[in-house]
Formats: sequence, C-alpha cells, structure tokens
Amino acid sequence: MLQDKSIICFGGEDWWYHHPHSKNHLMRRFARAGNKVIFVNSISMGLAPIKSGELLPRVKRKLKSYAKLARTTAEGITVVSPAVIPFFGSAAAAATNRRLLTAQISSLAKRRGLTKPILWIAIPTAVEVVGRLNESMVIYHVSDKYDANTMDHATDPALIRKLHARAIEAADLVFYSSRKLFDEVTTGPEKSYLLEQAVDFDHWSRLTGGEMEVAAAVARIPRPRIGYFGAIEPWLIDQELIKKASRERPEWNWIFIGNKSRGLEIEDLPDVHFLPPVSYEELPHHAAGFDVCVLPWNTEVPFTSYGSAIKVREYLASGKPVVISPLPEYESLRDVLRIGRTRDQFLNLVEDALHETGSELVQARQLAVKNGTWDARAEWVSGLIEEKLKTK
Repeated sequence: MLQDKSIICFGGEDWWYHHPHSKNHLMRRFARAGNKVIFVNSISMGLAPIKSGELLPRVKRKLKSYAKLARTTAEGITVVSPAVIPFFGSAAAAATNRRLLTAQISSLAKRRGLTKPILWIAIPTAVEVVGRLNESMVIYHVSDKYDANTMDHATDPALIRKLHARAIEAADLVFYSSRKLFDEVTTGPEKSYLLEQAVDFDHWSRLTGGEMEVAAAVARIPRPRIGYFGAIEPWLIDQELIKKASRERPEWNWIFIGNKSRGLEIEDLPDVHFLPPVSYEELPHHAAGFDVCVLPWNTEVPFTSYGSAIKVREYLASGKPVVISPLPEYESLRDVLRIGRTRDQFLNLVEDALHETGSELVQARQLAVKNGTWDARAEWVSGLIEEKLKTK
C-alpha cells in the first residue's frame, strides 16, 4: 500500500455524500496506511437548471458544506469545501476559480504539511488547478459520462468535453470506473486503466447470519419488501416500472432510502415508501429488512447507461437476491444477478427472487464479489502510482 505520500483529491461528490463513493473508500485506505490526504468537496460543473427544481436544494446543501469549513475525519483526512464561482464557460470565471482554488488549497496543504502531492481529480472542472499545486503527478478518475449529464447542471456539454480532454492530456494515469467508459477510450490508452468498483465485504456480508437487527423504520413496513438505497432522481429511477408494479403487484412494498429529489411521480403510491438517507454504518440494518435488493434504473437515459453503481456489489455481498436494470458494467456478473431487460421481465424476476430457497445462491453471490474489496483496489492502484512515480 502507498505510504508516506501526500494526496489532494478533488472529488466529484462531497465527502459526506449520502452513500460513500469510490474516492471516499480509496482515500480512507490511503490515509490509514500513513498518507496525508486532503479531500476537496465537489466544485461542481455548474448550477442546476432552474426548471429541474434542484437549484435551491443544491445551493442549500453546498452552503452547509461551506459552513463546515475544513473538517478532519477519523482517519485524519482533511475535508474542505472551497469557495468557487459556480459558473463555467467564461474565461473570467475560469481565471477567478483558478486563483481561488490555488490560494485556498495550497495554503491548506502547507498548513497540513503536504509536499509534492499526488493530485487526484475526479471532476473535469478541477483541471484548472493542474500544474499549480506543485504536484508530483496527476491522476484523472473518470467516474461518469460527464458530458451526458445535462440533468444536474446547465453547463454546455461541449465545454465539459473540452475540460475532460484537457484532464486526460494532463494526467499521468487515467482511471475509468465503468467498462462502458473504458471500452470507449480513444485518447491516452497507454495510461488508461479500468478501476472497477469494489465492496467493503465484511461490512455487508454480516447480513447472512440472520441475526442483524432490522431498523425500525423498515421493520414497520409490511413484507414483501423490495429495497433500494442511493440517489433518487426522477430521471434515474424507472418510475414507469414502479407504477406498473403498483398496479400489478400491489402487495409488494417498495422502499427507497436516500436523498429524494422533488417531483417524483411515484411519491403518492400507497406501496412506495421513502426513507431519509442513513449513515453507512446503519445502512446494513436497513438492508437487512429487504426481501429483494433492486436497482430499478432507467437505463435508456444515456448518462445512466454508463453507471457502475457500487450498491450492486454491496447487494451481492449481503447475500440477498438482486434484480437490476441492464447495465454493461454488470453483464459479467449475470450468473449471480437477475437482470430485467424489460419491465415485465424485471417484475417476473422479483417474483422469482421472492420465492428463492436454499443457501447455494446466497453463497454464489457473495463469492462473486468477496475478493473485489476496496483494500485490494487500493493496493493495486498503489502499485501503479509507485511505478509511475519512479519513471517521472
């Protein structure tokens, strides 16, 4: 594992995002191994479109992040929400953000004793700081099809593509979080790697003993319980699927845990239950009450089709039956997943999962992800970083 290094990570999401993201998992492990880490909360890719209804909620969430200033996690990671201008596309705004970010982060790094840091950027707009923090190398972590996300911000996709291209050119290593992203690589293939999502296996495999107490908020909902946790957006969740299930299988109860965006059409359905986000430590107690774990995403949305949801591996580690919408990322695990390629098939597979018996399938699901841990990913990444640093 990488040791005695300095790392500055510009995340694509805030550190206290509702569900730990890949950068969160990796940086925790690097910090535990004795590296100094600064995590910079998302500087965003611009303001949300006003028509989306998400502008004010996102501004409020960001203001809460600013209010926390620089915090230190249990692992010793410094988490900071820098002040930036949330507008992109003009040379003046870009120049201002470069100065703001450089001044804030370099000053913080100096106070925290970071020297010659590894600069890890996971959002295209962070390319503005490349070459300004006395970094020893640059890593670009591509977690999404950034230019296809026109739902969360109003920034021109052409500008996002331009920033993305600059980041690839500047990077010493480029990591892609999904197979679909990696398969489409045309620039810099010699320095590009598929960094698959992973799982905290010990955290999730505890569910198989049957002794974990089910959270009260879940236990009070009648069974059967079809469960999901994570982002809840009107463009992400296949709402037509949920409506169809409500009509045809009204005895099922759908549980969604996470930040709920405004404007979902399924909010008033009697068999659909929304619970607020819970801590990562408490999440297994909620999932323990699920009869089937699901990923009911609308994968016809281009942005969604590139997804590599960590939760799928966490579902599998729990041993519970899993039904997902089709994603290229998880075709390789189709032997242990039920993949609903149509809405009718999705519901039929949930029905099949509810009647599953025996422990063989439980064991197969867990075995499929047991060795793909975040510890293993961090060690593999460490080797690539050490090798690159030796050649620079």
